[in-house]
Amino acid sequence: MATIHDVAERAGVSVTTVSRVLNNRGYISESTRSKVYQCMEELGYQPNEIARSLLKKQSNIIGLIVPNVSHPFFGELASFVEYYAYEHGFKMLLCNSHLDPVKEKEYIEMMRRNRVDGIIMGSHTLEVEDYRNLHHPIVTFDRQIDSEIPYMSSDNYRGGELATELLVKKDCKKIAHICGNLELDLLANQRTQAFQDVVSRHEVEHLIVQTDMNVFDQQQYERIIAELFREHPDIDGVFATSDIIAAYVVQHCYKLGKRVPHDIRIVGYDDVSAASWVVPSITTIQQPIEEMSKQAIELIRGQLAEETIRMANILPVTLIERGTT
Repeated sequence: MATIHDVAERAGVSVTTVSRVLNNRGYISESTRSKVYQCMEELGYQPNEIARSLLKKQSNIIGLIVPNVSHPFFGELASFVEYYAYEHGFKMLLCNSHLDPVKEKEYIEMMRRNRVDGIIMGSHTLEVEDYRNLHHPIVTFDRQIDSEIPYMSSDNYRGGELATELLVKKDCKKIAHICGNLELDLLANQRTQAFQDVVSRHEVEHLIVQTDMNVFDQQQYERIIAELFREHPDIDGVFATSDIIAAYVVQHCYKLGKRVPHDIRIVGYDDVSAASWVVPSITTIQQPIEEMSKQAIELIRGQLAEETIRMANILPVTLIERGTT
């Protein structure tokens, strides 16, 4: 197996020069850099990444833990996080927690052992103390778990306002809100608070339906929606806390022979790509997923550089009106 000494000898340079090329440090002429890389390829030399990370005290790896990457929101989030991580010289380690605290803790320990440079948490099943004890740069998504841990979020309250105000404006007389389980301490609960405030202000009949604790388990959506329409067939407006739930509502209305948007109007949340694919396309509250991902990477980089960073990072949302309203 070729060593760094073999590369240096073949390229006719010092081991120090090869090391500088590998670590992109100091001035190296382009011709020398090209020659070193050519010799590495000819010899099949692979740098020891573990040794390099120990030397630099930096692995150039960022961990991302999400509940389930198959969920469209987290799939798009992971894609953008990886893109911006790579833009800044980082690789991404992706883990699915499936909202299992044991699994989440094991992944965090794995990341600690592998000396990741930072962790972006899109899953939050552990106690706050577990996050405080990480001693790694960390950013949380949609949950404020500590005054000294930065978090990334969209303006959930404004999103809930925009969605509910649209349904009221469309003259909906009985509006259902389908949301995640409110026992979970998530910033997304502000969408529900906004819903309650708007319907109360306009004195509109309403009801709230929660999922179980596994808010991303899509198998429960059909059951919840079927029960909702069986008990309240006169519903003429639905604000769903995700586009996926909204799509299930559209599907169930089709089974019942309800016309969307003539008989019932539906608003989702997130604006994942699939929201514009279904028929009718889903009116939704657009979260700036790309910008949130980009800023999450910047927050990790800021912590690595020991810069002063903002703890609360809340981005604006946008109402995207489509076929369901």
